[in-house]
Amino acid sequence: MKKYLSIALLLICCISGAMAQNPDTSVSWSVKSNPLGDGLYELVFTGRTASGWHTYGTGSEYSAPSLSLEKLQNCTPEGSLYDISVPVMQDGDPVFEGVFQLGQKVRADGSGAAAGGYISCIACTDGACSPPQDWEFEVTIGEPSKASESGAGSLWALILEAILWGFAMLLTPCVFPMVPMTVSFFMKGSATPAAGRFKAFMYGLFIVLLYTVPISLIILITRIVGGDAVTADIFNWLSTHWLPNIIFFVVFMVFAASFFGAFEIVLPSSLVNKSDKNSEKGGLAGIFFMALTLVLVSFSCTGPIVGSVLIRSTSGEFWAPMVTMLAFSIAFALPFTILALFPSLLQKLKGKSGSWLNSVKVTLGFIEVALGFKFLSVADQTYHWGLLDREVYLAIWIVVFSLLGLYLLGKIKFPNDDPEEKPLGIVRLTLVITVFSFVVYMIPGMWGAPLKALSGYLPPLETQDFVVWNSSGASSADVAQLNHASTENGGKYGLKMPLGLDGYFTLEEGIEASKSLGRPVFVDITGHGCVNCREMEQRVWSDPRVMQKLKDDFVIVALYTDDKTILDKQDWVTLPNGRILKDIGRVNSLLVRERFGVNAQPNYALLGSDGELLVPVRGYNLDVEDFIAFLQSGIDAYNSASKPF
Repeated sequence: MKKYLSIALLLICCISGAMAQNPDTSVSWSVKSNPLGDGLYELVFTGRTASGWHTYGTGSEYSAPSLSLEKLQNCTPEGSLYDISVPVMQDGDPVFEGVFQLGQKVRADGSGAAAGGYISCIACTDGACSPPQDWEFEVTIGEPSKASESGAGSLWALILEAILWGFAMLLTPCVFPMVPMTVSFFMKGSATPAAGRFKAFMYGLFIVLLYTVPISLIILITRIVGGDAVTADIFNWLSTHWLPNIIFFVVFMVFAASFFGAFEIVLPSSLVNKSDKNSEKGGLAGIFFMALTLVLVSFSCTGPIVGSVLIRSTSGEFWAPMVTMLAFSIAFALPFTILALFPSLLQKLKGKSGSWLNSVKVTLGFIEVALGFKFLSVADQTYHWGLLDREVYLAIWIVVFSLLGLYLLGKIKFPNDDPEEKPLGIVRLTLVITVFSFVVYMIPGMWGAPLKALSGYLPPLETQDFVVWNSSGASSADVAQLNHASTENGGKYGLKMPLGLDGYFTLEEGIEASKSLGRPVFVDITGHGCVNCREMEQRVWSDPRVMQKLKDDFVIVALYTDDKTILDKQDWVTLPNGRILKDIGRVNSLLVRERFGVNAQPNYALLGSDGELLVPVRGYNLDVEDFIAFLQSGIDAYNSASKPF
């Protein structure tokens, strides 16, 4: 299952089509329209070849399918027919067998938009080919009422998908650091078992409400006001602005100090309702704070899903996004609710287990110190402070985990530790070996080793001052020559391409280079604080086959949507409401929302020299083979469109 891409597709799909099949043909068809945002829709033609038959992709030189749009009502086509599915190459020709999809973009010019016509294709089997087969269709575009025709089954499938991703979010780099904080916070226990269970369930309820209620309000306000630009800015601010990131960093350091025994975290009395003398009231205030912290710090990883839901809400759907977000938040909150329940059981064992619980807290304290620097790193990269370059960040982690290893060996003591020396047990010995192995793994990173397993946590490799080898190899000379002006511009704003690649930082420059070089444009919709972007770069882009295609077959454009650097005045953008966008991130965020219909990172778009999309935008997916196929589909579409008639 594809991670963000699959959930994003399910969340933004508004099925509004007509389906038909003809058993007497070698290829049967159905069609539907999907909203892409800003009035742009994608007509998706799903074909199914009969057993033993195959047909051809749009890149075929002699047997490509064709689309005739004869009936257009309040809409205009953009671009030409393209492959959504990736064809198999046979004798130099792109071939489809079984189920496949083709796409055509259409822009709606008003309400009641519709398209009709026919799609024509040739099918072959055992060396014999059929004459061109025409399939006629009519499809309503962007009519919200059609969504209900898919029935309750589609909504339940959407809810199930959201639940699965809610569970999966626990393992993301932004969310997992909250696990030890949750366990430690609830270790202090409650007066009664019933009170402990109540606190745990309230913790889960607060998480659900903090996700669902604000999103629902935003959707309602968006529906009333009729604009969606403000929603992306809110989530962008939470995940990338220096203020919340510094607050998160300080919170993690304060918790770590508490775990080390410096002090006990006690809620201020001002938070307690004066009318309630019950101590449980203060506990609820603290639980709400913990839930709020979890929701806020997780936005840089959960933001892509939330953003996709919001895009769908502005495309005609209303209740579905709210129900989907409720399902996602319940699944997301459930593991933390269980973790909140579990420490109450651990607390009962404290009298029998000596000081082992304090050892757990100290260990978690070291982990909190290491993970807390991630938030400081986000602010550092977004604002180009230059405080936490990759080698500095790694040095901190190496020292922190080395100290953790020494603590587990009993060489370091903290105030609340048992002063009596105890023999090293099997469990602790295993942890010592694991921690020091991790330290050894990190050390080569000081000289530029990629450390792919940590790619989501570390600053990008290009921030490192000393690198023994260049992971991307030499850059193409012709791109480097054309890129000279862009490099100077990127240097002025402190921007760098990942993995030592050459490229541009504005779409206009990339399209001009595409025209000069005769190559498609690879648009990297990215962010400094995007952990999944770093994972894609280190785990997918670094593959030699991907690097070869990026360097030799594309012009690369990196659009940072969270950079806070102020642009030159002539590059500011004034919105219709008079608001002025002055920094790189907001300008790029507006660009990708309006042009590509996305407000999350990472996303990747392949454009022709005319600036039009060659294939649908692709999101986060660590499958290298799929990414290579995605790049190749863009190359094939570009070459096909460039061929003279």
